[in-house]
Amino acid sequence: MTTKPKAKKFRIRRDRAGSPDEIGPEEGRAMPADPAAEAPDDAALKAQIRAMQDDEGAAKTPRELREIRNSATIARITGGKGEVSGSAPTPDSPAPREGEVSSAAQVAGETDTEAIRKEGLTGRQLRMARRMAQKHGLAVTSDFDAVRQLRQRGIDPFQRTNMLELVVPDQGREVAEGPRVQLPQTVPSKDKTLPATEQASPTERRIREIGEIQKDIAKRRRRKSFLLLTRLAFFVGLPTLLCGWYFYNVATPLYATKSEFLIIANDGAGAGMRGLLSGTQFATNQDAIAVQSYLQSKDAMLRLDQDVGFRSHFTQDWIDPIQRLSDDPSNEEAYKLYKKNIEIGYDPTEGVIRMEIVAADPQTAAQYSKALLKYAEERVDSLSHRKREDQLSGATEALDEAEVARRDAQLRLVELQQASKVLDPEGRIASLRQQITNLEIQLQERELQLQALMDNARPNQAKVDGARGDIRRMEAALAGLQSDMTQAAEGEDSLAKLTAEIQMAQADLATRDMMLQEALTALSATRREANSQVRYLQTAVEPVPSQDPSYPRKFENTILAFLIFGGVYLLISLTASILREQVSS
Repeated sequence: MTTKPKAKKFRIRRDRAGSPDEIGPEEGRAMPADPAAEAPDDAALKAQIRAMQDDEGAAKTPRELREIRNSATIARITGGKGEVSGSAPTPDSPAPREGEVSSAAQVAGETDTEAIRKEGLTGRQLRMARRMAQKHGLAVTSDFDAVRQLRQRGIDPFQRTNMLELVVPDQGREVAEGPRVQLPQTVPSKDKTLPATEQASPTERRIREIGEIQKDIAKRRRRKSFLLLTRLAFFVGLPTLLCGWYFYNVATPLYATKSEFLIIANDGAGAGMRGLLSGTQFATNQDAIAVQSYLQSKDAMLRLDQDVGFRSHFTQDWIDPIQRLSDDPSNEEAYKLYKKNIEIGYDPTEGVIRMEIVAADPQTAAQYSKALLKYAEERVDSLSHRKREDQLSGATEALDEAEVARRDAQLRLVELQQASKVLDPEGRIASLRQQITNLEIQLQERELQLQALMDNARPNQAKVDGARGDIRRMEAALAGLQSDMTQAAEGEDSLAKLTAEIQMAQADLATRDMMLQEALTALSATRREANSQVRYLQTAVEPVPSQDPSYPRKFENTILAFLIFGGVYLLISLTASILREQVSS
């Protein structure tokens, strides 16, 4: 808690003839009532004192001289109306001069005040001097007088002090101020000496202040730089050194085995867009992605562990603790290490799947790579086989149904033909109609011949009888044919009904034949498409055991650790500075 300084009230008496700054230290000096009777100036009084000393200086002792000086002072105070003690007026001596006589201390104080006024002190410095004078309990008449009295006591009036130091109890003031300095005497030199009394120009003072500010700024910069370097060494340098020590001295060397394979479709071109994409990597894009996902799955890890022992390899004692699995690891721990040590990438522009297997032994890494290639090939075969089986099974079932339906339609047609005993009812009806038409035509011709014979006066009886016999036989044959046409209507089933049923059976048979033909065509197309959808896994780069360890990359990992720790420190420092600025604002 800061206590405000208490300033004491005081009154300054000012001389009417002088300026407000030219004030004497004596508070009990009487002011003349009449301006015309005002005492002479200091120069006249000083000249009078020197004349008195010249007249009687040889016969006066130092004590008498002091009495003369005191009498002059009293004469100055009383305005020249009193008599100077110590020298009785004689007829020969000149009449005493009236006026005000200043003492040597007063003259010296006014001279010092005038010199201080010429120093060009600022208002802030004068206020600091007045506060310092109030702190030390000095009775001052002006700010310049405060500077003068402080300098007489050997106190720097412009020294920076704490506000709490301004409030000092009266009883403890002497203790707080320390031993009182009485000038002139030897003053021990301190870190901060008193300012020079000689007058300095504003330019020099400004240059000196700028130099002090620059030194302070440089000092703070050096301190901040040292603190920054310390923080960087602790938060960035030390963790980077620990990481480098681990990579160079502790980390177990790991061997990487690389291999590449691609999925190839059959060269048989399909129809439509499939035919356009055949032979490119887009035809096998989905299959490649499916194989990549399977090799990175937990199922592939469990199968690899069951076949070649993935967990047992990484639980050996000579592997460093960071890369080693526990004695009885769970599936999640093993799968986490599996994803870390097995890297599989698919390049869609080239259609190549690149696989990198990392293990503590080069032979083990090659063994893992070959096992995973075998799993990938089986997965590709299963994907294409299932697709081909689904398509062929659907086409085969459609063909079987078409064949059964055609067989049923054909059996129905045969039964109808057997029931009517006519293989072709329509042909029979057409034949009967044609016969009836021919008989009717011949009957008309015979009737015309008979009429021609009967038109003669004496017709040939034999020809007439022959024509009549032909007409009779033709009519009998025509009646037989007509009876055959109507015989079906008189029986149980009419010929027209049988004809309609046979026609429906024939149409059904024709439909079944067309469906059977379409089913055969679809089956052939499905077989061709299934053959074009066959996928093959082709190994482009075989896995070969490496002779030199690939991991850890000591220098690269150390630089990466340095960048990571540096970035984290930078983010934290920026966040802290932003929060500090927000709180301070």
